[in-house]
Amino acid sequence: MSTVLSFFPKNQITKTNPLVAVTPEITHLIKHDAVVAVGVSGGKDSQACAIAVAQHLDRVGHKGPRLLIHADLGRVEWKDSLPTCERLAENLGWELMVVRRKAGDMMDRWLGRWSNNVGRYEQLECVKMILPWSTPSMRFCTSELKVAVITSALKKRFPNQPIINAAGIRREESANRRKMPIASIQPKLERKGLAGMNWNPIIEWRLEEVIGQIQSQQLDLHEGYTRFGMSRISCAFCIMSSGEDMTASAACQDNADIYREMVDLEIVSTYAFQGSRWLADVAPGLLSEEKRGAVQEAKEKAAIRQQLEADIPRSILYVKGWPTAIPDDAQARKLARIRQEISDLLGLNAAYLTRESVQARYHELMQRNIEKSAGKGKPYIAHHPSGEQLQFAW
Repeated sequence: MSTVLSFFPKNQITKTNPLVAVTPEITHLIKHDAVVAVGVSGGKDSQACAIAVAQHLDRVGHKGPRLLIHADLGRVEWKDSLPTCERLAENLGWELMVVRRKAGDMMDRWLGRWSNNVGRYEQLECVKMILPWSTPSMRFCTSELKVAVITSALKKRFPNQPIINAAGIRREESANRRKMPIASIQPKLERKGLAGMNWNPIIEWRLEEVIGQIQSQQLDLHEGYTRFGMSRISCAFCIMSSGEDMTASAACQDNADIYREMVDLEIVSTYAFQGSRWLADVAPGLLSEEKRGAVQEAKEKAAIRQQLEADIPRSILYVKGWPTAIPDDAQARKLARIRQEISDLLGLNAAYLTRESVQARYHELMQRNIEKSAGKGKPYIAHHPSGEQLQFAW
């Protein structure tokens, strides 16, 4: 039994009525009937947050617009996520606004990122290959497919009103969340003369309080918790998920197709979904024998790629403002060789595979940087392999 379900015994309601956390800014905006939108994912925390916010707004006499807003991430979503949000909206009597990224869903974003990164590598716009996946330190899955889409939709819907965007973030969940404030300015929601705020009303709540709040409304939890034993609900397979949650998610037949599609991207890219942890290893039984063989080959290629890239001279690796120096003959020759081997290994069509072409490309890229720096009023300085300092003017 999961940690979540241990707080959700059948026929037993935990009596709890915890208060929401507020700041003077949030109180002021609510008093003046700002728009209050609660982001909901289908997970327990967003359910509890929405219930608690609804009760708080009723208590203080808020008469402004209220709504739930769900960012649908497409194929990577659990099938029960949107229905859970719909049940919540019906229970509260609130509108549910569903928004989606126009350029495609989360899987499209990963596939597009890989395609773009291949193109960058082939044209020597980066020194090493770049993974397709989002990471804990680079969560464009959240910033692009949730925050950006939600804030844009809210501003369009409510162009002349201040907006509060509430979320079910809790400090108990992680070390990073322990540092988060009750409320903060959301620049993406601000407009001239109109405030935009993030609000974390249940940030101090414990898990038992979350479950008690959901029980108090006689709402069902997402099936990921009740049928499959998940500890948290996000994407079916999330960069932040534990191994146990990944295995639980793979047990849901609805998630099998996206599992295979994500494994396909691991294979073609040679990048594991979670750093060194391959999604393909979570449920190999969902893969054909041919696909399992391709996974093993991808792992072997990943090891070779990493070994090759480890041999790239440190002085020509990416840093801010790259490139900052032109490779000498030995460095350019080595980089060209490594590029050729990686291109052959991954079936790419990389250019700049000779010493001369690598050095010429670095000159070209540095000239591009010169043009970008021209407006800053400072010369662009780089270094020739001989050690001579080169100052470029415009």
